[in-house]
Amino acid sequence: MAIFSTRDGKPWEPTYLTAIDDKKCIGCGRCHKVCSRDVMHLMGVNEDGELVACSLDDDDDDEEFVRKVMVLDAAGNCIGCSACVRVCPKACQTHVKASELGL
Repeated sequence: MAIFSTRDGKPWEPTYLTAIDDKKCIGCGRCHKVCSRDVMHLMGVNEDGELVACSLDDDDDDEEFVRKVMVLDAAGNCIGCSACVRVCPKACQTHVKASELGL
């Protein structure tokens, strides 16, 4: 059952981003670009498997990383719009309905 409604009164329930699978994520940045709430950010993974800060737009640092992944940074900022999941080519995100979170 939806616990919210759209502007015209249609039932709607937000689904909040709760996790990003770093094994599936390819670090493309599409989800970050559509998120207006700064819920996630891009990190590089070095040869030791450690997460290292990197820039979304800077291709110069690609040589320093084995790969890039998106990480959930501020889950509390998520408004449940699901824009990020709609653009993700790898289905690496987990979203949970507000009612399942007890909200």
